[in-house]
Amino acid sequence: MTPCSAKKNLLIIDDDELFCDAVKIGLHSADLAIHVAHKGQDGLAFCKKNHVDIILLDQKLPDGEGRNFCPQLLQVNDQVKIIFITAYPSFDNAVRGIQVGAHDYLSKPFELEELRLTIDQMFHTQKLERNVALQHYKRHREHSDTVLISHGGLNDTQDVVHRAAQSQAPVIITGETGTGKNVVAKYIHFHSQRSDNGFLNINCAALPENLIEAELFGTTKGAFTGATETRKGIFEIADGGTLLLDEIGEMPLHLQTKLLSVLEEGQIRKLGSHSVKPVDVRIIAATNRDLEQAVKENRFREDLYFRLNVLRIHVPPLRQRQQDIPDLCRHFLQKIPDATHMVLPEQELDQLSHYHWPGNVRELKNIIERAVIFQRQGTIYPSQLLQTTQESSAPSSAAVYLPLEDVTRHHILQVLDAHQGNQTQTATVLGISLSTLKRRLKQYDTRSI
Repeated sequence: MTPCSAKKNLLIIDDDELFCDAVKIGLHSADLAIHVAHKGQDGLAFCKKNHVDIILLDQKLPDGEGRNFCPQLLQVNDQVKIIFITAYPSFDNAVRGIQVGAHDYLSKPFELEELRLTIDQMFHTQKLERNVALQHYKRHREHSDTVLISHGGLNDTQDVVHRAAQSQAPVIITGETGTGKNVVAKYIHFHSQRSDNGFLNINCAALPENLIEAELFGTTKGAFTGATETRKGIFEIADGGTLLLDEIGEMPLHLQTKLLSVLEEGQIRKLGSHSVKPVDVRIIAATNRDLEQAVKENRFREDLYFRLNVLRIHVPPLRQRQQDIPDLCRHFLQKIPDATHMVLPEQELDQLSHYHWPGNVRELKNIIERAVIFQRQGTIYPSQLLQTTQESSAPSSAAVYLPLEDVTRHHILQVLDAHQGNQTQTATVLGISLSTLKRRLKQYDTRSI
């Protein structure tokens, strides 16, 4: 037997040396390493030391029946695909082989092309199984990470969130940047009847205006220059699941019209297509904008606003629910690898609870992660990483009652200055897209873009 070296490994367990040599020659490939064992016990020992993808297992072996080795081989590696081969074909043998875990059955003599096709199908099946397992893992992780942390600061909000999870109606989630609107949207999805289907998130402000329609609805080949193939859009991919339209207040007006049509008719039309396709997608929209004001200024369609505003959930800023800060800190520490042993002193929690958190929960999470990285002791002091010691004390009454837009402007420019005008780094720290940052700076009539 030779050691495994290729990514895909085929093991032949058969005492017929001529057969083994013929298979090795016929299936020779740079992508496939073929190994041989002439006894069942030798094959089992090889599998215990090496990863094997597919096994060709003979029915008659010098040290026992091939089907008696199937359970042992699967116990070593339950992902391996076993193809049962025999020179004594019968229906009973085939059934027994499948019953003990073989994936397929071939009777000698068989054509080499038949074997090659069977092996290709096994590899394809393994790929599909890995994809399914990965999706289940991702869904499980997303579900477990979707926790509403509150010690009373979200009581009213949580009640509406629970009601929204039991409904199929559209939802609008409002709140400042960084308050956790995405977490609320995921919580609604994973506690709804659609939890077994996909949850997709598209940031309406992050995509170039000329690509949003193609991303949402898909394209047909030749629909525009560069459309070299027919592609599914977000709505089609999310069919049966939930779609979060983040920063929906940034969606161009002409696309708002098409979105309204999808909500009312349950159909989409790809770019360049003359036919429509039905879709079943639950829409959740999120925004940090005042949509009512946007409607008054004709920047957001009134009919779309009312169509989306069936259930409305407002996520309050962190400064209005400071009693949640200790639990949030502990939650973030639990999610950071090798940080569960770290301690936050009570006086430190008190310092954090008196900071005004212009970046909300996202800023708190970043501060905790930064403290873990830079303060690798058993006790961490994240308040030392806040921008100024003055800001970590109780805010003045003047600061509390500043207009939200002024507070946002001050914070964005402060972070921009701290990063020497680097807009990419600033957008990353703020947790917003680069295009959103540039648009804000244009509104502030400051630094050239």
